[in-house]
Amino acid sequence: MTVRPPKALGPNFSTAGAFNVLEYELMSERADALGRHGLKVEKALAALAALKGDVARDLRERVLDEAADAVWAFLIQREICGLLTAAMWFAATAYPRRSWRGSASCAERRQRLSAASL
Repeated sequence: MTVRPPKALGPNFSTAGAFNVLEYELMSERADALGRHGLKVEKALAALAALKGDVARDLRERVLDEAADAVWAFLIQREICGLLTAAMWFAATAYPRRSWRGSASCAERRQRLSAASL
């Protein structure tokens, strides 16, 4: 007959606990990345809002392109975190939605700007 020591005295090699620790770290990194992207969006929106009156078209396009890139990266990070709909975010922010939907894509805007600078 074999005698087993009590579980309280044995080593704790629970794989479920290790998975939870890893998952916790991944969730923490995702949340941190979402926060960083949110700060980039706030900064880009502030730069976009600071453009008032007569501003050169190239400058406005460049600032709008930077804002669109920041929002795009932010929305992707939201999806990675499991937040799939962005309608509430657009409703809560001052981002000009018509410039998001109705304008050319970022790549097209970059091509126009680079062609104009040649």
